[in-house]
Amino acid sequence: MNTIKKLLLGKPLKNNEISHQKLSKLWGLPIMASDAVSSVAYAIEEILLVLIPIAGILAFKFIPYITISILLLLLILVLSYSQIIDHYPNGGGAYAVAKENLGKIASLVVASALIVDYIMTVAVSISSSTAALSSAFPALQDYKVVVSLVCVIFITLINLRGIREASNIFGLPTYIFIFSMLSLIIVGCFKLFTGTLQPVSYSTPVIPAETVKGIGMILLLRAFSSGCSAMTGIEAVSNSIPSFENPAQKNAKLILYMLGGIIIFIFGGTSILAINLHVAPSDGHTVLSQMASAVFGHGFMYYIIQIFTSIILILAANTAYNGLPQLLYILAHDGYVPRQFSSRGTKLSFSNGILFICIVSSLLIIAFKSETHRLIPLYSVGVFVSFTLAQYGMFKKWRVIKEKGWRYKSLINGFGALVTLVVSIIVFLTKFSHGAWILAIAMPILMFIMYFIHKHYSFVAKQLRLDEFNPYYREEKKASSTQCIILVHDINKPFLKSLNYANSISNDIIALHVCRHPEHAKQLRKQWEKFNIPIKLVIIETPYRDIIKPLDDYLWKRESELKSGENISVISVKFVTAHWYDTILHNQTTYFLEKHLSKHKNVSTVILPFHYNLSKVSLDNPDRKYS
Repeated sequence: MNTIKKLLLGKPLKNNEISHQKLSKLWGLPIMASDAVSSVAYAIEEILLVLIPIAGILAFKFIPYITISILLLLLILVLSYSQIIDHYPNGGGAYAVAKENLGKIASLVVASALIVDYIMTVAVSISSSTAALSSAFPALQDYKVVVSLVCVIFITLINLRGIREASNIFGLPTYIFIFSMLSLIIVGCFKLFTGTLQPVSYSTPVIPAETVKGIGMILLLRAFSSGCSAMTGIEAVSNSIPSFENPAQKNAKLILYMLGGIIIFIFGGTSILAINLHVAPSDGHTVLSQMASAVFGHGFMYYIIQIFTSIILILAANTAYNGLPQLLYILAHDGYVPRQFSSRGTKLSFSNGILFICIVSSLLIIAFKSETHRLIPLYSVGVFVSFTLAQYGMFKKWRVIKEKGWRYKSLINGFGALVTLVVSIIVFLTKFSHGAWILAIAMPILMFIMYFIHKHYSFVAKQLRLDEFNPYYREEKKASSTQCIILVHDINKPFLKSLNYANSISNDIIALHVCRHPEHAKQLRKQWEKFNIPIKLVIIETPYRDIIKPLDDYLWKRESELKSGENISVISVKFVTAHWYDTILHNQTTYFLEKHLSKHKNVSTVILPFHYNLSKVSLDNPDRKYS
């Protein structure tokens, strides 16, 4: 099993190598940009899909106003998120803002919205790429789900190998796509200036000859909200600040500004080309494909754009693989999701978060049969909810702290909150009947689950807390043939129960802690001295994330020193949960330890049950007393 793991994931990394896994400016940009640039490439098409069926040729008259409005809102968001990076250096973005300034409920709304949006980014991006691939190769049409799942597994494996390795693999295609888009815009605008670029002509009319008289505000707002898809992905940088090399905040802000500049150039440039080329969406040919054909013909650059447009749709999912695990890590520390999400894997990535994305997005792809049009209605709603609450949270912050320039800053954030709120409502209402209603159910359910998890962890923390340390000791001093090793992580009630049991069977006892975090080991030593615990504390420092091998090596050494008739008992505690689903919220380390240590001939694994829900146990056994 370990051989397969090493083959798939590579050599494990030491804890002190985490600084080498941080994203540099060079490779951080494409990792954070893949979702945004893939969205902006199709934003103009989303606008045209709304306007042309009703407005016809008049649609091109209104595109500049819509484009400028979107770009102004984008600038506001970039400025706002740069301020969030300044004030919230530990990541979390909109969640951190809402938690501090708007309270628990708002923070849970943001968290659920971002989780949904990140998951949908993966499902939609992969399904869109598969659709493009099956269009080029019709034989794959019946295998779209399988192809999509293979793509998800591939991206998952690359990310499990570490952030740096993922950035090296996925960064180059993103850069090629960005530069190919820049070339399209520069060459296209040059040809427009020199008069050598002609409007696109169609063999059959795709722009209605008759149009509805007058364009209503509702239609323009719908087009505006559809074009706002160009902004999805902009929030990922503020969520992932700790993933960047030091100085992390400075690098994150620089990448945010560069990303904003790229979006403005690509979206503005493609809008100019679309207006002058009079390009319209048509079956089998995207707006981007038609613009590339008009500018480059069917030459080398045309195929480069087509190929890397398909690739960027896959890579757009990679932004979620960086943003969501970091968010889940923060939520785990706050007690809103299972604590397992706060642990790093052997390659120092948040592997549980990465696997969570893989599983949930795969289930969505299977449930919706990898049909993009069925998944799209669920997409982008969540991100605008987070935009709105982030803007409003910063607005409230400036009104409270009133630092230099607070009036100017609060005005920007207040206006941004109002606009993104309007966009959120329009996006939700226009997509409601097409499937967005599912979000009205899914997000509250997700919020309730997070609230329940937080309540559970708070309850368990109270049950485990130890205010006084009064262990039981045997009075007899007779030597025992059993040596006891108590596995300890914290000094709490489960540890006290382990110590009391060990004292009842042996007078040769040590406490063992396998240390992955030196700071935690220092805190444990301080607690040990504070409670004046009279048994020896042994701390084994491990350079890797694995605790089983260091423990195994220690036991082999102790076992080799045993005399005839002596044995070792390793004592650990297992939580006895009140409900079957509570098991998901606790690490299953005890199970793996028991299974692994069974190969030791003279070592017994003693698992003590700890009933953290004492009220339930007391009801079941009213005459029983617990210390």
